This record gives sequence, structure tokens and C-alpha cells, in this order.
Amino acid sequence: MMPARRPLAVFSCVALIALAGCSTLPNNTDPQVIGTFEPHDRADDAVVEPRTDSEPDLLVRDFYSAVAIPTGNYAAARTFLSTDIANSWDPTDTVLVVDSIDLVTSNMEDGDLEYSVRGNIIGRLANGGAYVPDNSRIEATVRLRQFNGQWRITDLPTGAVIERTELRNRYRPQSLYFFDTTQRLLVADRRWLYSGKESIASELVTLLLQGPSSDIAPATSTLIPKDATFLGINDGVYEFSGMAGMTQEERLKFAAQLVWTLNNAEITNSVRATIDGSPLVDGMEEMTIDDFAEFNPEVAAQAVPKLYAVNDGSLLEVKGEGSTEVQGMAGQIHDIQSADVSDEGMVAAVRKRSEKESQLAMGELGHELKDSVKGETLARPTFEVGGQVAWTVVDGKHVVRVTRSPATGELSTAEVDTSALENVEGEISVIRLSLTGARIAMIIDGSIYTGVVARATSGERRIVNVHQVGPELAGSALSVEWQTDGALLVGTSASSSPVWRIEQDGSSATTLPTGNITAPVVAVASSPSTLYVTDAHALLQLPAGGSERSYWREVEGLQGVRSSPIIAR
Repeated sequence: MMPARRPLAVFSCVALIALAGCSTLPNNTDPQVIGTFEPHDRADDAVVEPRTDSEPDLLVRDFYSAVAIPTGNYAAARTFLSTDIANSWDPTDTVLVVDSIDLVTSNMEDGDLEYSVRGNIIGRLANGGAYVPDNSRIEATVRLRQFNGQWRITDLPTGAVIERTELRNRYRPQSLYFFDTTQRLLVADRRWLYSGKESIASELVTLLLQGPSSDIAPATSTLIPKDATFLGINDGVYEFSGMAGMTQEERLKFAAQLVWTLNNAEITNSVRATIDGSPLVDGMEEMTIDDFAEFNPEVAAQAVPKLYAVNDGSLLEVKGEGSTEVQGMAGQIHDIQSADVSDEGMVAAVRKRSEKESQLAMGELGHELKDSVKGETLARPTFEVGGQVAWTVVDGKHVVRVTRSPATGELSTAEVDTSALENVEGEISVIRLSLTGARIAMIIDGSIYTGVVARATSGERRIVNVHQVGPELAGSALSVEWQTDGALLVGTSASSSPVWRIEQDGSSATTLPTGNITAPVVAVASSPSTLYVTDAHALLQLPAGGSERSYWREVEGLQGVRSSPIIAR
């Protein structure tokens, strides 16, 4: 008997009375909660110093605009402060992202003016530009006084508050790449970097040496020595020291991290790098992504995956203009509630045995399926990389891994440690592992949560670093799946906004074209080229990147049939 998991709770920073009441890790980064990043050129790009004879409320607003400029240790923002605090103010102690800032006059006394600063916290900016979702409130006090007829801020809490609209125009997301714990796959670590710099190449490489962000770190491995140093870029060559003790294999893998990071940031597609004057990798003075194709973090985006569907208890393969039942036992049974299919040709299916019992069956397509874990309810299974291990949720409480022996086909079951969820109330209805297996998405009582998959041993897994993302969807989410770029595709019960996209780090939640979709959207799937949803009537598809005027069309071979889509991955 598996031990009962304690009730789950919303992860958020406690409501604040003072800004310092919610701690975050320091540094400059940016998220945005509505909309995606678009470079924005403005003639009056930023207020870099106080306006002459500015009204006090406008001066405070200009100050928060200047806080979005981190260069020179926030030199622009410091010009709005009185001499007494200009040097002592520490904006890196806490960096909060709010939807907007509200100012209310709270007190006037002896020439001093106080404003209450309020806003909804939507995220925190962690070390190295990592975005940490949040969902709480801030209320802080800012005090001003006139000096020679000009208002200046004389008192404010430590830390910085940044409006998302300012950050949206001044920062951009980039991905660093680190190896997973098996050192076979590159995992993306999304960072937000200030876009006002001429080049971000050095910043990216410096961050690469510093290692993964604290959130994704439990799912990654470290190859780089602690005393490794990036010396800079000299005549186009990336120079390093402190790596002499690395093996050739370790150098090769670090080179893969470096090349894929710089290539996908559109900095360079050809990299020259040295350690103490010698090539980073022997015999490779100039490196491109072709030299590290086996570590391609976007390999799934370049593949043409197979489309399957569950319809009326049967597992179908969809080809061209038709659909047929799959070969083997999976095509002969007709009590399938949900299923997942791997690139390696493995299938995991939840069968409805009776009104109060479901059972997981697993095996190779075209062959026998073996029975495994039972429960009153089982969540749709999701495969780890390699297709030999599937996860499901028993009765909304117990997350389990079902492992298949490639030699014998026998199945074994182990429970996943979900203690990180003990403060989140509700049952888990959906779980989906990311393409690398490093992350997990969950629906708990209609809200979306993401976490990181940590492994203590080859057979033990823990879900850690859990955050609620897309709070706009709270209570309405029904289905979720990872897209090939790391974002989440979410189906909801909301008629006005039935389909959403949530960025990998939770920094943005945007609605997708509604077109002719009729809520509820009970199933979703995503390939590199196409999005799939099952609404109240049918299985529909839309080209990835479709415009607001795009209409979802029925999938050929399944017209008029309400089926649940499955993309083999």
C-alpha cells in the first residue's frame, strides 16, 4: 500500500508589507506575463535622470522606469535618490517583477512626502537572469523630500521593483545549455538578459561557466571545474583557463554546450575556443553545431513525428487521409482511456477495467502488452527519454514510474517522491514529462504547475522546485503538453480563451487563436509544425505560429470523430 500523499498548496511568496519581506536571488533579468518579447526601439528609450521640476509622483514613476536599466550598477536609477542613500541603496538584494505599479499618497509631514507603492508580483529575478514565477502582492513605502526645489527619494526598501512593460522592451530571453544527469542530453536553462548591451556573447559564456540556475540544477550534471575561468574573446577566439584537468570527453561536452548556446543565441555559427592557448578540443580549431549533432537540443523540432489518436477505446495511427488501428495487442483491445507512444515504438495505455478500476498496460507496438499498476483513476501515461519508463498518477495522489525490462519485457513499479507538493491542495489530474525528462508539467485542481525531475539513483526520482505558472488559467486547465521549443500548450474549459501557450519559465502566458474552437479542450498535442486540440466536437489542428485569424481544421482521417491526439516522442 503506497503512503498517502499529504494535501497539496499554492506556492507563492507571502504577501508583503515591505519589499524586503520576500527574498529573491540577486541579478538583472526580465520576464513578461502578457505577450512575448519583441524588440522595441524608442526615441526616448529611457529616463536616465530626473526631469527638471518633475512632480513627485512622476519622479517616482520615472525612477521605476530607470530601475529597468541595470547597467553601471543601476546608475540611472540612483540619480533619482538623495545623496544620503544614492550609494547605499542595494537594488540586487531583491528584484521583483510586478504587473504594474500603483502609487497612493500616504502621508505629508514637515516637507516630506510618502507614497504607498503597490502591485501584483508576477515573478522574481534570480541569479544570472533566471525567472522564478510568483503570485503575491507587494506594498512598500517610498519617501521624498525637496532639495534646492527638486524632489528626490530619501527612503525606500532595499531591492528593486520592475514593471513588466519596461522589462519587455529592455530584456530578451536566451537559453544556456547544460547536460542532464546522464550526460547524454542538453537541457535548456532560460535566462533574461539586458538587451541594451552591444554584445551578450561574453555574458552568456560567463553564465555558462557559473553553472545552471538553482531551479534546473537538480536535473543537470556539472562538467566544468570550479576554478575554470573565461578570459574573454580575443580576435574572435573564446579563451579559457583552469580547465587543464578536464578529460577530452569532458572538453568535448563543454564544447557542445558552448557551441549550441552561442549558435541558438544567433551570435555565431562557428566557434574557436582555447584552453591556455591550445584548442579546447584536440583537432577542432573551429567548431560548428554539425560537430555536435548528436547533442542537438532541438532534434525533436527537426523530426517528423507520427500522429496517433485514442478514439472510442481504440488506439489509431493517423496517416495521410486515413486512420487505422495499430498492429498487435494495442490495436485489438477497445477499452483504452488514454495512451502515450514513444519514438522507440513503445506504448503505455490506461485501460478501463470496470466502473471503479483502471489499469496500465505497457509494451511494444505490434506485440503483447503487460499489465501493471491499478487504481480507481489513472492519469494519462507519459514516457521518459528512451521509452522504457512511463509515469502515471494513481487516484490523483501517487505519482508512479513503471519500468520495462528491455530483456524480458517484465514491468516493475516505484513511487516518485512528491513531498515538494505537500503544501499544494488538490489532486493531480495530468502529468507530462518534457522532451528531455528534466521537467514535468502538472494540472492540480485546474491549475498549471511545473517542476524539475531530480534523480538520487538510477531508479529514484523526486519532483522538486515546483511553481504555479499561468495563474490566469487557475481552475480552468484541463489538458497540457510540452511543445518542442519548451513552452506549454494548455487546453481549458474557458469559452473565451480555450487554448493557451505558457513559456517554459512561466514568464509569459498568452492565448492562442480561438477561431472555431468550442470549449472544453480536453486534450492537446504538439509537433514541430502543428498544434492539435480536442474540443467539444472534434480533433482539430492548426499550423504552429498561426495568426489570430487562423481557423482550426479537422484532422484528415478523423473528421467528425472526437479523438485524443498523441504525438510519438
